[in-house]
Amino acid sequence: MNGTPRLRSAYPSTPKSGQKLGEEYGSGTGASGAREPLPTLSAPHKDPQAPLIPFNLVDAPSQRLYVAFFYLGLTVWRLCDYYGLVSDGDDSLWLFMKWVAIDSFFLYGLPGLKIPWLQWSSTTMTILFILHAIADAVLMFRIPIPLEAWLVAFSRLFYDRETTVSERRVKPASVLHNSSLILGKQIIHILPEGSAMLNPDQTAYCIDGLMTSVNLPIRINQTNPILIEMLRLDLDTNLNETITIQSKELRKLKKQAEKHLSHHELGRPRMLQYTVKQTGLYRLQRVVDESKLEVQRRLSDTLVVRCPTASVRNVPDTKCIGDLSNFYLHVEATPPINVKYSKLVNNGERGHIELSIPPEHSISPLARHRTSGALITRDSMAHPDISWARPQSTNIPLNESLGVIGDWHYSIDEIRDGCGNVVDYTTSRPEALQRHQISTALPLDQRFSVHERPKAALQGCDSQRPLRVPKGKSIRLPVELSSTGLNNAEKGAHRLSYLFTPSADLQPNQEHAKGAVLAELKIDPNAAGHDVHEPGLYTLRSIESAFCAGDILEPSSCLLSNPPEPSISIESQIIPDRCAGNSVGLMVDLDLTGNPPFRLSYIIQRRGGPVTPQVTETDMLHTQLELRPEHSGHYTYEFLDISDAVYREPRSLRGQNLILEQDVKPPASARFLDAYPTRKTCIGEPVSLGVQLLGEALWRLDYEVVHHGRRQKHRIDAIETDIHTLTTDELKNGGEYSVALTAVTDRSGCKISLEQETKIEVALQRPKASFGLVEGQRSILALEDKLVRLPLRLQGEPPYTVKYQNLNQAEDEVTISRFRNSNDEISVKQAGTYELVQIHDASCPGNVEAAAKRFTVEWIPRPGVQVTESAAVEQSQDRFIKRDICEGDEDAVGLSFSGRPPFDVEYSHHLRPERGSQSANTKKFTAGISLASIRMDSIGAGLHQYKITKLSDLSYNHDPRKFSPVTIEQRVHARPMATFVEGGMTYRYCKEEQAGGENVPVSLKGLPPFHLEVEIRHHSSSKPELVTIPNIETHQYNLHIPHRLLALGTHSVRIRKIRDAHGCQRRMEQDAPHVQVNVAEVPSITALEAQTDYCVGERISYTLSGSPPFNVFYTFQDQERKASATSTNFRRLAEQPGEFTITAITDQRSAECKAHVHITKMIHEMPSVRVSKGRTATVDIHEGGEAEILFEFGGSPPFEFTYTRSSNPPKGKKSQILGTKSDISFEHTKTILASDEGIYEVVAIKDRFCAFSTQKVQGKSGRKLLIYR
Repeated sequence: MNGTPRLRSAYPSTPKSGQKLGEEYGSGTGASGAREPLPTLSAPHKDPQAPLIPFNLVDAPSQRLYVAFFYLGLTVWRLCDYYGLVSDGDDSLWLFMKWVAIDSFFLYGLPGLKIPWLQWSSTTMTILFILHAIADAVLMFRIPIPLEAWLVAFSRLFYDRETTVSERRVKPASVLHNSSLILGKQIIHILPEGSAMLNPDQTAYCIDGLMTSVNLPIRINQTNPILIEMLRLDLDTNLNETITIQSKELRKLKKQAEKHLSHHELGRPRMLQYTVKQTGLYRLQRVVDESKLEVQRRLSDTLVVRCPTASVRNVPDTKCIGDLSNFYLHVEATPPINVKYSKLVNNGERGHIELSIPPEHSISPLARHRTSGALITRDSMAHPDISWARPQSTNIPLNESLGVIGDWHYSIDEIRDGCGNVVDYTTSRPEALQRHQISTALPLDQRFSVHERPKAALQGCDSQRPLRVPKGKSIRLPVELSSTGLNNAEKGAHRLSYLFTPSADLQPNQEHAKGAVLAELKIDPNAAGHDVHEPGLYTLRSIESAFCAGDILEPSSCLLSNPPEPSISIESQIIPDRCAGNSVGLMVDLDLTGNPPFRLSYIIQRRGGPVTPQVTETDMLHTQLELRPEHSGHYTYEFLDISDAVYREPRSLRGQNLILEQDVKPPASARFLDAYPTRKTCIGEPVSLGVQLLGEALWRLDYEVVHHGRRQKHRIDAIETDIHTLTTDELKNGGEYSVALTAVTDRSGCKISLEQETKIEVALQRPKASFGLVEGQRSILALEDKLVRLPLRLQGEPPYTVKYQNLNQAEDEVTISRFRNSNDEISVKQAGTYELVQIHDASCPGNVEAAAKRFTVEWIPRPGVQVTESAAVEQSQDRFIKRDICEGDEDAVGLSFSGRPPFDVEYSHHLRPERGSQSANTKKFTAGISLASIRMDSIGAGLHQYKITKLSDLSYNHDPRKFSPVTIEQRVHARPMATFVEGGMTYRYCKEEQAGGENVPVSLKGLPPFHLEVEIRHHSSSKPELVTIPNIETHQYNLHIPHRLLALGTHSVRIRKIRDAHGCQRRMEQDAPHVQVNVAEVPSITALEAQTDYCVGERISYTLSGSPPFNVFYTFQDQERKASATSTNFRRLAEQPGEFTITAITDQRSAECKAHVHITKMIHEMPSVRVSKGRTATVDIHEGGEAEILFEFGGSPPFEFTYTRSSNPPKGKKSQILGTKSDISFEHTKTILASDEGIYEVVAIKDRFCAFSTQKVQGKSGRKLLIYR
């Protein structure tokens, strides 16, 4: 192929090697032509247009690139020679001639290479050579060229800037032609009345992670808006934002609104639904209709907030009956907040509770009754504060006594914020649960499993019924486990502790000794008890299940004893025949010891006959065994073994040789009158028994008293009557006594053995009464006026009669109550110490345990607060005065609380500053323990007053009737401050001013006298000089720098430390502002104009004398400024109004010496006027009505202004001026009445000093500055 097709305007393609020019430019045959004949080798032909270097060696683009590199190298060489000429001073003529020759060689030799695109004509080559020769002459002869002036003049076409009096570079046109001087216009138009209103139904809106946007309804009536501006106030920053809805978007909104209206309803108000995605307060700011007039707006604010959320801060789910629930509901919403939650106990009836949370720190308009749609007033729009609309995060404690066992379920049902947004978390609203899962992962409910407290008591063994066990044997301690509400105890092992005292160590009253042993064991509710074998007193102390601690019920004590082994002693008497006196048998007296009933085995053997075993059983300790054989002979009676109720295994008697023999070859009597086999009596009392005697008086009666194996024999002589009362000694030991009639002798002298016996049951202990323990102590704290139940522990035989009294009341008020339960309760409603006075059971008076006879009922004290005593706090009447401190010091006051933590404290902080307005705020905090502190605010100087106004704790809410506020005052002194009046300044003095020393003005703040320490350091010395100035009595002080401390050069003067009369001290930082002092000659400055008043936009010019550059110091708008001037002219553009005063000048020669001057020029602002607040306002009036046009002026009165009335043009046509009027105002505002339709706007304004107009001047259009003198 020949190549890619090219356009006509393209460069010719690079010739190929061996290609003819004619072929290159299209003069040859086409591709379909005949092939050219090959050239002959003998006579090659050289083309005169061929390049010097064939293209088959180096193609044309590469050759052009090499030429460009070569030319670039020449340029670099040329510039190096220029640099050597400037620095080394080489011969300019030689260098000029050299480069002219090099340029001519290069330029005229380039066509000889025949490189395409570089074959220029001779005219072009000559022009290029001349330009190179001129450039060589400029460089080598160093001819100056005003390039800077040319660039500045050229740049002004695109960038025109001047330096102003504020040292800023601005465009003069922006100052001269300031369109903001005349703003606003008012359009009077008669139109049918229309209106617009945001959210007319006052619907509440909120957004969250699920619903990210809401549609705000805008109701429009009798209007067709083309522009709506909506103001949005950010809830977090209080910053406002204007949302503009343009006509294109409004058309879409109107189409959507009209879809829901029928044809005959199109004239009714329409509801535009505008979508917003940000929270904030929305208000219609401006509505413009098709005629570009503002539509009347009905004031209505709409809040879009974050949707309210609620969750539960979970706690452990295992509780005991009577515990507090003690968990929190966490809510986050715009206050005031309403929270509904439900409570379900054991699948019973669900209860619903509603809580209200007011705003914490501010008064929310949402909590008041709204009479209009505005949430903030127009006056507060300049500095709006809508912090009350921000979401408030609150923890709500729920403390409820869990009085029923089983499952407790708390769940959040609903939360409502102050705007009316409601989130329903019940199962009927699954979208709310989905929203909650998206926004937070915290739970919505709290479940508790409430367990019973265990109870323990002894079964079948108490103070009256001990356990009897054979020696060396063990028995189960009969412990019965139960619970407070159920018959059966909870499953799982229980921890039981009991107190044990051996029998030998018991006190005389059968109580525990001081050295009693406390033991613990694990017991299963299904087990019958615990094996014990050692005799002594066992008393249960405590019981705990896997979840809760329990109570010990009565009976709680059990006595374990090892009775003596059974034994027997025998005495025998012959039973004679009354008539003949022969023996008819034996009457064997059996004296038994042990625990009846007894079982005695013996044998009867007749000589020569078989052995006959016999068994006799008796319940008595003394009995008679009558042995009357049926046959005569010699009989042998042998007692083999004995057993009783405790020792059931027979005990052999063979070792005692209890054998009786007889050859078998009636009388006085006595009996008991009491038919009852057993009598009961109290310990320590005697017993009287009636005895009937038979026979002839006088009688002698033998009886014996047996107790615990001890036998006491007694005899009563000379009994005259047949009915006799037998009175025993005082029965000092408890247990079973046996009184047996052993023998009786009448007048005949015959002694007859008897078998009469009765039993006396003596109580082991007297009845006892004591108060039980509540959570390990005999005292209880309860809320005021609540019913309190005091546990009783009664021992004895019911019913019980108990007397008790309240020691805090009159002593004669004794209450008597009867109880049938050993673990009954006393119900009281008054605080005090209750004391048990007396107890009596069914038969005996008893004792009250001294250590447990009192029970204290105290009301949970209401919370209180006290200021911790210290040397820095003094109490003065009704307040506490804290020691004065300096501003910025750290200080705190300690508080001690009484009550149950946590404590919720609210206090107010009131600051009365030394200067300025007072401030007050309210703060809250929660103290987790009984000690806390309030950090004293030391930021502002003045009297700080802290007043604790509210206090509540875990038990009580705040009650203003029972709480006295606590006031703490502290005065904070401002730290003294010392600053140089001209901090950072360099004080430059001439030599002639140095002789008397230098004064540097210093401003002092604080309470004089002051103590000042100043550091003076010379630039060439590392050691500073310190100057101490004591007793400075004024706030303005001229620091005198002695001449002896100043040397030639620069001195740095810095304030190191200051102290005032309060003792407050401030140590200045190393980088604090300082001043410098130098010495030099004085330049001068003179104003070019004599005038002193200038307008904004004019130029102020001065002439300078001295050696440039100059530094000009001046003040403008109370700010000291510094400007540099490189020439003797100094000019500034008056950009802003203010006083422009030249204060000093320095030049290059005398840079360290400042010439102080005072040349003042007053720059006046350009007069300004604003019509209708600077906006284009449309006023609709009825025919014949009037509208007010407000003109607001800026500048110096009086004001002269000109305004025009123009027609309201139809769309697409220009407005025409209908009239022009001038007026004057001596105030900054003026109102005129207008009834004609049109557009009213100001075209010219003039004040006392300056004027401005937008009218054409001298045939030229544009805004012109008119200066009036």
